[in-house]
Amino acid sequence: MSNGTHYEVLARKYRPQTFSELIGQEHVSRTLQNAIDSGRVAHAFLFTGARGVGKTSTARILAKTLNCEKGLTHEPCNVCPLCIEITKGTSTDVFEIDGASNTGVDDIRELRDNIKYLPSHSRYKIFIIDEVHMLSNNAFNALLKTLEEPPEHVKFIFATTEPHKLPITILSRCQRFDFKRVSLTRIVARLRQIADAEGISVSDTALTLVARKGDGSMRDAQTAFDQVLACCGSSVADEDVVTLIGAVDRRLLADMAQALFRGDTQGVLAGVKTVDGVGYNMRQFCQELIEYFRHLLVICSVKQPEEILDLSAAELDEFRRQAEGFSALDIQRRLTLLIRAESEMAHASFPRLILEIALLKAATLEPVIPIQELLEKVRSLGATAVHAPQLPWETERGGGASVAEQRRQEPRPTEPPPRPSSAPPPPPSSPSSPASPASPASPAPAHTAASPAGALSGWEGFVAFVTEKNPPLGSVLEHGSPLKREPGLMEIGFPAGSYYLASIQDAASIAELRALSKAFSGQDATIRISAINMETGDAPLSLIEKKKSEHERRQEELKQEVEQHPVINEALRIFGGTITDIREA
Repeated sequence: MSNGTHYEVLARKYRPQTFSELIGQEHVSRTLQNAIDSGRVAHAFLFTGARGVGKTSTARILAKTLNCEKGLTHEPCNVCPLCIEITKGTSTDVFEIDGASNTGVDDIRELRDNIKYLPSHSRYKIFIIDEVHMLSNNAFNALLKTLEEPPEHVKFIFATTEPHKLPITILSRCQRFDFKRVSLTRIVARLRQIADAEGISVSDTALTLVARKGDGSMRDAQTAFDQVLACCGSSVADEDVVTLIGAVDRRLLADMAQALFRGDTQGVLAGVKTVDGVGYNMRQFCQELIEYFRHLLVICSVKQPEEILDLSAAELDEFRRQAEGFSALDIQRRLTLLIRAESEMAHASFPRLILEIALLKAATLEPVIPIQELLEKVRSLGATAVHAPQLPWETERGGGASVAEQRRQEPRPTEPPPRPSSAPPPPPSSPSSPASPASPASPAPAHTAASPAGALSGWEGFVAFVTEKNPPLGSVLEHGSPLKREPGLMEIGFPAGSYYLASIQDAASIAELRALSKAFSGQDATIRISAINMETGDAPLSLIEKKKSEHERRQEELKQEVEQHPVINEALRIFGGTITDIREA
């Protein structure tokens, strides 16, 4: 391509020389051209953006436009001596200063002294300072006054990749233009123009790989293309491009994705082995795979992915074919595992092992049912189970009272009756004795049928009365059984050898019980404490035993109701669950 000894790299050979040749920065070109047309050219400009997107090229084009012999026009002529000098960098009135090399205040003072003199043969003296953020604070301070009120024949153009490092005093004195990253399709189109101009045979796939290597930078992409041409000559093969630029082969990513979705663990590990054999960096491969799954996720999630993804038309069609049959949820779950693995690989000693574990997890993920679908199934079951038996905590449809509210409306047998001031002694215990109206009877278990209902209710009322007056003594009485209750006598049985029997047999406790019995019934009574054998089952149940028996019976009823409820059974079937605990509201 070059017969001489000097070779000009593509990035310099095909550098934009007019505003129309700037690719991806039309918003900047249009604004600057309008400013020239209207005569509103500022004295200081600040061009910001990523590397290789055209900041310095735009500064040179603007300098040529302002100093062109043909006057201030939309585009420089590029044929007059002034334009040619600026293009070659030999102009005596356009100074390109490297901010990284001229960081000191002395350099800025020398520049400030130079500003005083008129341009030698141009319209303006133009100072282009690249990487201006590298100047020191003292240098910025020395530049402030001159930058705010420069002579009419001076223009400043600053370029930087890190505008946040500039003092606010500098930013406020410049017109700022933010340069965008160049899209992949625009870079591919430009590389195709260069390839055609150079007579290079190369496929669009290879150009796309080169353009992606540029990562939004036109200059980086052209530099990578230069490297490919140096190796391959006038005929470029796709395999050579993959090897030279160190990019991960798209076919390897596609095969890995297919293996993950098929659950092919053998194929997944074989793919990792291939990656290691080729020499790819494991973390870089994981990053490429994350980007690949991101493309699939976007395609499955939006209707117009071409507006979001920076892909060529051929790549977009290929991703659409690969995304068929996959849901966004499936892709997102695997993408989450890869992102976590990539962060762990940054400081890991075994990056390959971390990647293999993450890929195996992604390949063996169980399919999930969306929660919305499950809720819809449960709602449909609820609609078909209107006449199904209700659970204890459910309220009746149509505003009926809940079971809990119904229980609250029932009489409570354990509430103590009102204390009579001078009540007659209770009648002797007999099977025909009616229940006391002040203390409703509660049904006694079958094995305590010998105890009259009235006596038992009276016992419960007496225990409640004692608990109110003397809680420790009342808690002991709850474990006792009422063996006999006659006028002038009350016999209470406790399990033989129990703590409760020993704690209530002392004279003080019996005296306290006698006093409380008189306060409750209005008559003196002898208190007799007896030991009973619990194994025979002859004695009536204590209050504690009755509560325990009633709780177990209620729990068994609840269990049967829950197990027979159709909605619960269907929910267990859908979720694959089991009943571990039942609690009554």
